[in-house]
Amino acid sequence: MPSSPTPPIEDPLKPGEFPFTRGIYSGMYRDRLWTMRQYAGFGTAEESNARYRYLLSQGTTGLSVAFDLPTQMGMDPDHALAAGEVGRVGVSIASLADMRKLFDGIALEQVSTSMTINSTAAILLAFYCLVAKEQGADLRKINGTIQNDILKEYIARGTYIYPPRAALRIVTDVFAWAASEVPEWNTISISGYHIREAGSTAVQEVAFTFANAIAYIESAIAAGLDVDAFAPRLSFFFNAQMDFLTEIAKFRASRRLYARLMKERFGAKNERSCMLRFHTQTAGSSLTAQQPDVNVVRTTMEALAAVLGGTQSLHTNGRDEALGLPTEESARLALRTQQVIAYESGVTAVPDPFGGSYYIEELTDRIEREAMDYIRRIDEMGGALAGIEAGFQQTQIQNAAYEFQRSVETGARVVVGVNRFQSVEGADGEIPVFRVNPEIERAQVSSVARLRAERDDAAWRGSIAALESAARGTENLMPGIVAAAEASATVGEISDALRRVFGEYRERG
Repeated sequence: MPSSPTPPIEDPLKPGEFPFTRGIYSGMYRDRLWTMRQYAGFGTAEESNARYRYLLSQGTTGLSVAFDLPTQMGMDPDHALAAGEVGRVGVSIASLADMRKLFDGIALEQVSTSMTINSTAAILLAFYCLVAKEQGADLRKINGTIQNDILKEYIARGTYIYPPRAALRIVTDVFAWAASEVPEWNTISISGYHIREAGSTAVQEVAFTFANAIAYIESAIAAGLDVDAFAPRLSFFFNAQMDFLTEIAKFRASRRLYARLMKERFGAKNERSCMLRFHTQTAGSSLTAQQPDVNVVRTTMEALAAVLGGTQSLHTNGRDEALGLPTEESARLALRTQQVIAYESGVTAVPDPFGGSYYIEELTDRIEREAMDYIRRIDEMGGALAGIEAGFQQTQIQNAAYEFQRSVETGARVVVGVNRFQSVEGADGEIPVFRVNPEIERAQVSSVARLRAERDDAAWRGSIAALESAARGTENLMPGIVAAAEASATVGEISDALRRVFGEYRERG
């Protein structure tokens, strides 16, 4: 007599169910692949536009914009401190006119755009919405993300402008404005990526990111917003490093910890408020200038960890990014890496393939527990902002970075091609390195001068005065920023209007 079939194993923690350890959607990549983004931006808006068109033609499913340092710091191309930096590590965007050129021929209602911008995020979002409106797009349907995560700038990155409490007001104003004007837009991408790049451990990356998230959520609630009105549009940005199994467990632990925080601490009732949606970028800090072809292997492993961990969006670094901006060929190969994982590896056939592994489950529990311990310590200090002002997070990251570097220098940690398995001199060969044309800076300075000469001076002055007045009071700043953008005010001029009211932050030291 044939034996009866083995009954199916019941999964007590199914993907798509609270606390979402195994994924925020039941089918995960069986139903829809992650968004394949390639972070890009350099030189002028026209040059970056050409790269975006190329990447879209090669199969990217979302755009990701890198801005140069002057744009990030609220300085126009002709500012004295912008000299030598215009268009270098991202695209130079000084005005609405530049934003029009950046997305010329790209239908913003049909593409998802992520913008890595923080101190000036409100300004760049205003530019983007105005361009979309000029294209005839329905602003209620456009979707994308602004990073808008100012707290991590004080912890790990440094592109801040205003004192933290004033900066937090701008973030909250964006939440409130976007909820009614661009409801499909992700108004913040709370970033652990830069915390990890600064040298943190995986646990610190999770803990400090969520401590910042708690501060943003508390600020929004204090401003009168209902948690379920804005929490579904919160998104996150994580790093994928080389410790393969730890990274998979980190993403699983993050989903579970976030779901519990939202439900238990903030009383979220909407299930979407408890879903951790995140973008992942492979680790720039893991790339080496030595034997750059080996970086393709590193990026592949990191990307695979992100996919096995359930990311919603992914950027893969180019092999040459320890040497300069990625060439077109490197960007294409990085995209092909994602496509091979998606279409050839078979890992998309089942959600959370490593779920149930003894080691992965133990790591998941440990990371969640240790991250929560850090969050409690920060709570006891008065929250993330108080911790930043006391230098707690910064010191913890610095200590972790020191220990990591020490382990590399002593040989306890092996980095292939750096402290072991070095090539003989000249054996690696030369690879092409992308160079930014120095003429770009002069062209951008001329462009800003021309804009100022041709705009309606009275309308510009009136918009700047109105914005300053709003900043001195308590009204939402976004309508004033949009009006100034429409009046051809530049990024630097709008930022200066707020500087005159809020002042500038100077790190203690």
